[in-house]
Amino acid sequence: MQVAAVLLLLALALVTPSSSAERKCVLTGLWFNDLGSNMTINSVNEAGEFSGMYHTAVTATSRKIRISPLQGSQHRENNSNQPTFGFTVNWSYSGSTTVFVGQCFVDEDGREILKTMWLLREQVGSLGDDWKATRVGINVFVRRAPRRE
Repeated sequence: MQVAAVLLLLALALVTPSSSAERKCVLTGLWFNDLGSNMTINSVNEAGEFSGMYHTAVTATSRKIRISPLQGSQHRENNSNQPTFGFTVNWSYSGSTTVFVGQCFVDEDGREILKTMWLLREQVGSLGDDWKATRVGINVFVRRAPRRE
């Protein structure tokens, strides 16, 4: 009977899902932020480089919003399950550029979340207007549905 109990415990240990800290957070795919914007990150190459497209839901300009390209890099050296990354968006409809930095997390429910901070640099007409050219903020990105492996 003790052998059966030990075998049962071993079997349960094998079918128990891994903790979220052990699950790898993957940047590739479609992400949505808390403001309604979305971005698609294409595959990350061996050097950690990636590209994609960003479609913002918010803007400070009256120009028509257009999908804009992004270029980035994921930290690859330590091969972390929850890597840090950064990317730049050159807005297709304005003279502005935004840089994002963040980390890809897996929460306790197994959901992947991107926690980011950004700086947006707006083009201004003179050095005297430089004081109002940079904005800072944060965004949280999630996937619409959990990624299946």
